[in-house]
Amino acid sequence: MQRKNILAISGSTRKHSSNLNLVKAIEKLYANELSIRIYDGLLNLPQFNPDDDTENPPAPVTDLRKQIKEANGILICTPEYAMGIPGSLKNLLDWTVSSSDFSNKPVVAITASSLGQKAHASLVGTLQVIEARIDESTQLLISFIKTKVNDRQQITDENTLKDVRSTMDAFITVLK
Repeated sequence: MQRKNILAISGSTRKHSSNLNLVKAIEKLYANELSIRIYDGLLNLPQFNPDDDTENPPAPVTDLRKQIKEANGILICTPEYAMGIPGSLKNLLDWTVSSSDFSNKPVVAITASSLGQKAHASLVGTLQVIEARIDESTQLLISFIKTKVNDRQQITDENTLKDVRSTMDAFITVLK
């Protein structure tokens, strides 16, 4: 099987966040099946403004949309901030509404935080509105993430590893 191109988006802007460590752990686990590219432009996206969402949007938005189009699927891994998804991730998703880039695009949504239920519901709801291809099998909520992944990009909790594998295997099935 040819490796599928996946764009991974971490909702955290921290350089060494648990979410980024989790994405890198997944990248290692699935190196034979997936070519995962981590999106690094989250901080460069301007604040969403419908007036700027024209045929010629700002360059960082054009780059984001190009990367989404070129990917076979999207992996989103986000923390919960103030009972919701981080503003920077919501901003990224807002920039994709008019372009329909997520429409029928396979997405795996992982919320990894202290608790995360509210952010997870918000993320999944937004992905459904923008018509991403997501279902129960390609969603995962991981609470207390700091106790389950380390700074060496390893999933250290056996049940979490099992859940990540199950979710990612379902995602790979959708990609075929």
